[in-house]
Amino acid sequence: MSLPFVILLAVLITLVLLRVPIAIAMVCAGFAYLFAGDRDLGLVVDQIMNSLFNSYVLLAVPMFILAANVMNAGTISERLWRAADAVVGSKPGGLGHVNVTVSMIFASMSGSAVADAAGPGMMSIRMMRKVGGYPGGLAVAITAASAVIAPIIPPSIPMVLYALNTNTSVGALFLAGVLPGLLMGVSLMITIAIIAPRMNLPASPKQSAKAVGRALAGAILPMTLPAVLLGGIWSGVFTPTEAAAVAALWAVFLGAAVYRVLDFAGVWRVLSGSMRDSVIVMLLIGGAFLINYAVTAERLDQSLAAVVNNAGLSRWVFLAIINVIFLILGCFFDTGTLILVVVPMMIPTVLELGIDPVHFGVMITINIMIGLVTPPFGLLLFVLGGLAKTDLGETVRYLWPFLIALILCLALVTYVPMVSLLLPSLFGF
Repeated sequence: MSLPFVILLAVLITLVLLRVPIAIAMVCAGFAYLFAGDRDLGLVVDQIMNSLFNSYVLLAVPMFILAANVMNAGTISERLWRAADAVVGSKPGGLGHVNVTVSMIFASMSGSAVADAAGPGMMSIRMMRKVGGYPGGLAVAITAASAVIAPIIPPSIPMVLYALNTNTSVGALFLAGVLPGLLMGVSLMITIAIIAPRMNLPASPKQSAKAVGRALAGAILPMTLPAVLLGGIWSGVFTPTEAAAVAALWAVFLGAAVYRVLDFAGVWRVLSGSMRDSVIVMLLIGGAFLINYAVTAERLDQSLAAVVNNAGLSRWVFLAIINVIFLILGCFFDTGTLILVVVPMMIPTVLELGIDPVHFGVMITINIMIGLVTPPFGLLLFVLGGLAKTDLGETVRYLWPFLIALILCLALVTYVPMVSLLLPSLFGF
């Protein structure tokens, strides 16, 4: 490791500790590396602009952000909640099951854990506390754990970023996330079913067939979105990037023209908010590509592959080590930073050990998502705790059974690759 790269790390860590936005910190660290190595500073512009403008798949990110924001601003989340409550709410711990079900459905539309948590997640917390009498910490714990599913069930913004950095098929990654995402949802519902009798969690009143039909009818139009989105991708009608644009357009159409809950001012608020969110992500991507330039120039990715090869590690031991590392890193770093900066260093080793990059991408995404709810620094715990005004200690106390269930799912996906690779293989990827 050269002196310029040591300076890069020092600048990056210092700025992060000073709470400078991570995107700005990475750009400054890149400048420091180039300056210390007496390289052309124009490479900063070259790396950032090329990363942003030479990748067609990147257009999917702002489109999925827009679709999620529109769905949260309209009545789509409420309609999904009523439909889920009608179907599974009458079971013991019913509102908890509804929470997980809504998260799985919303996951097939948004691709963002934070969007899931801040939108339908907050609505779920209010209903669980006011209607079901759930303790605040338990409501937040279930919501945080279920929001983790959003980037696993396609579409997925983290998977788009992974594909961008590893030249992996977005369609294959989306297919690979379906079964693991459903498995995680089922495991959370089993956990709720186990703890419901012990905690005397209530069930919603059983609804008549007519009421169930009305609730399901109200959710038909929103539910067409994942069918069109994923069906279009896997049938080859449109690319994942085009699918993201379709999702955004359909969400705006439902909110503005069909349900009429978004007027011109509302649409503008959603668009401006989505633009701000997209700029943050794009700056992060640009900064990450600059750091990746330094990693490549230092040949650190090749060095890591050589170390693993010389150590004689099997693929299973390597994957176990990666799981532990990313579960820890996920507590401290945001999703984009880990996927765009850390993951590319692992890819030569992954290929050297014969690990399928699609399988590895799903495993890494699950890892990082679990990190969002891992105490004491999980981002979703702070986001939901702040919005719901609940104590972190109380939330963590209720969280452990759900965290264990998610980690068991991660272990299954890690050591049974066909859980993630079955659907891609059936569709010819």
